Amino acid sequence: MSQLGEFELIERFFHRSGKTAPGVALGIGDDCALLAPTAGQQLAVSSDMLVEGRHFLSTVAPERLGHKALAVNLSDLAACGARPLAFTLALALPRPDAAWLEGFARGLFALADAHGCALVGGDTTAGPLNLCITVFGEVPPGQALRRSGARVGDELWVSGTPGEARLALEVFRGTLSLPQAAFERVRARMETPTPRVALGLALRGIASACADVSDGLAGDLGHILTASGVGACIDAATATSLLAKPDQLALGYGEIPPEKRLEWVLAGGDDYELVFTAPAAAHGAVLRAAQAAGTPVTCIGTIEAAPGLRLRAADGHVRPCPYGGFDHFA
Repeated sequence: MSQLGEFELIERFFHRSGKTAPGVALGIGDDCALLAPTAGQQLAVSSDMLVEGRHFLSTVAPERLGHKALAVNLSDLAACGARPLAFTLALALPRPDAAWLEGFARGLFALADAHGCALVGGDTTAGPLNLCITVFGEVPPGQALRRSGARVGDELWVSGTPGEARLALEVFRGTLSLPQAAFERVRARMETPTPRVALGLALRGIASACADVSDGLAGDLGHILTASGVGACIDAATATSLLAKPDQLALGYGEIPPEKRLEWVLAGGDDYELVFTAPAAAHGAVLRAAQAAGTPVTCIGTIEAAPGLRLRAADGHVRPCPYGGFDHFA
């Protein structure tokens, strides 16, 4: 079989003839795509890059990598309360492997179709495996969720089960052993995260601030605290319990020391959950929004006036949070 050329690669794996999406006036095939967002909406734009060996292991299945490449960008839209519209893909490949590209495109487009998000352009080149997606969404003016709205007295919430992706990483590192069923579960959490788009949309008008959890819950919460000029206190027992639910204990999580569970919940990374704040009076509204979105949420603390992040133990003792977020250059 002859080697794939750049334009044949694009045409064969990424150009979807006849596949249109609302909001896209012109897709792949010209020097620029043309987007037509709904009248009166604002565009929400975000970019994320995934580099082999830094953001994903070389052993990851291409279909899962295609899913994750888009999921991490959709997670940013979710944190903004924006509805997905379209995306571009810049792809560097060591070589054009048809089987790899088929799997990658399959995972990419399965998630894109699930969210009505069209691929409208990008670039391909030779080089170390590197994926960069820019995603476009839309949100009504004044309804975007931002990091700067948290207020003293707000409740602090997180979606899903942060920390599970970190368990998979520790297994790959050889520092943790889990039964096979548990490993398959956490590996899926690491390799195919679920972007909480429905939750982000449901929280519009309810949440006072929001961020997606990509570099660790404590670190990404820190962005909200800084932008809002506030601090927070997390209930350590509640945070630890996120990795001690009955189904998790049945899979063997109970062998993990509580302090390690707390560390991996707060500093695990690769979760792509939402951390958000809301007025205490909106507690019921948050729960109803989460139920409507089919996404579990947990209230893990409160927003306080004193700067910084703290942990409150079961006995009431409060200490500074020793965990931070992942920093690519640290």
